[in-house]
Amino acid sequence: MYDKFPFFNKGKAIQNEPTAETGKIPQHVAIIMDGNGRWAQKRGLPRIAGHREAMKTIKRITYEAQHLGVKVLTLYAFSTENWKRPKSEVDFLMRLPEQFLHSYLAELIERNVQVRVMGDMSRIPENTMRAVRQAIDRTKSNSGLILNFALNYGGHAEIIHAVRTIARKVQEKRIAPESIDEQLLANNLLSPSLPDPDLLIRTGGEIRLSNFMLWQLAYTELYFTEVFWPDFKEEDLKSAVYEFSRRQRRYGGIKDKGSENK
Repeated sequence: MYDKFPFFNKGKAIQNEPTAETGKIPQHVAIIMDGNGRWAQKRGLPRIAGHREAMKTIKRITYEAQHLGVKVLTLYAFSTENWKRPKSEVDFLMRLPEQFLHSYLAELIERNVQVRVMGDMSRIPENTMRAVRQAIDRTKSNSGLILNFALNYGGHAEIIHAVRTIARKVQEKRIAPESIDEQLLANNLLSPSLPDPDLLIRTGGEIRLSNFMLWQLAYTELYFTEVFWPDFKEEDLKSAVYEFSRRQRRYGGIKDKGSENK
């Protein structure tokens, strides 16, 4: 049913690997890591087995993204809506960042990866926050790929946060209402120092944004695949990047005939 959608791929590998030299590598890739529970259920395993397997995929894809020349990788780790899931699953998901960083932080440091987190940290358990803060602190001087986790994150909540921040500045007469524009709002989002994603990948077969980076994704190229996140391999990332490299990004404009033939 998805064959008619050019942004949907069933996970077929590509023949030629995209490279940074082509100038077509997305600088910022965002991923909605979907399908962990269904991956486990298909194997007769509890849903948490899929989340555990997902950690290995995060490591593989982080290093492959870095190899391809991606500068920022943002992963949707836990949404503000995920609290609606069974408590046992939520508790397990809240422990995953700590387990991931305990297992792989030394390797991330060695590979010059910088860890960041965006979201509402007020509900995150202290043990998890301690691990997150340590990872951020120990990698803050790294100059390689930025691995940005969206943890207890929601796009609506982020925009509301930005609007409230701006409203307080207006109330305090630090800015005039007339000075509010797109750039000001963007500067008050949770990741103001990061470029907007060039490419969004969603695994697991669903075709929706699920309240993820709604402001930042306005002109992002979308790529959906049926592959469950635990099965998402390096070749699948290359396929998404290759598809990105074939597209023309017009940002609401048009390309002149000369540039189309280049």
